[in-house]
Amino acid sequence: MSAIVIFLALVAAVAGWWLSRQRLMSKPWLEAGPVTAFPGTEAPLMHPAKIGLGVFLAVVGTLFALLISAYFMRMVYSDWQPAPVPRVLWLNTAMLGWASVALQGAVSAAHKRQIGNLRLALLTCALASAGFLAGQLLAWRDFAAQGYFATSNPAASFFYLLTAMHGLHIVGGLVALGRVNVRAWQGSRSEGLVLSTELCAMYWHVLLVVWLALFSVLMGWAADLIDICRGLLT
Repeated sequence: MSAIVIFLALVAAVAGWWLSRQRLMSKPWLEAGPVTAFPGTEAPLMHPAKIGLGVFLAVVGTLFALLISAYFMRMVYSDWQPAPVPRVLWLNTAMLGWASVALQGAVSAAHKRQIGNLRLALLTCALASAGFLAGQLLAWRDFAAQGYFATSNPAASFFYLLTAMHGLHIVGGLVALGRVNVRAWQGSRSEGLVLSTELCAMYWHVLLVVWLALFSVLMGWAADLIDICRGLLT
């Protein structure tokens, strides 16, 4: 339940920040003259695709918040047997971070019309993301080699569930990223390519944040933090 409350608080904070930038308190109908003569009264426009992706990512975040909440609620039972986390997850985290950084570089290159740098950044992101997925499969193999299977105990089941759900979202993102790569290598210089790159960057940044949260949960850091907060409150 704590994870859901924290997530909803973050969503409310982001929504409040976004609304504050829409200049809802401005009254342009009371002003005379062109809009450009009154800076700060016009509302900024956001592409509908970005709004749609933002709504989708909010739903994705809520899904993972529910899974994390279920993880914490289930771990208090006596049959919960924590398992050692495969070390390859550290490398996987670095790979996903690299992919996110590469996509941010791709956005910069797209705005500057640097098609060569854009192609390199998009390809780097795709390879790093594929490496992340390969590393997750290696983590599953190592986990199973230690005798932890999906039916072994609830802790192992949640490990497979959380990593699989996140991996499926990466796979879906790779489909869209593949299309952007094709357009970039075909020499497209349209505004649509810039928008597509920005959308991919948004998606990857959020998935990186989600993975960092999952990683902290699997490592046990999040549980320790919650225990500290509970101790301070009591």
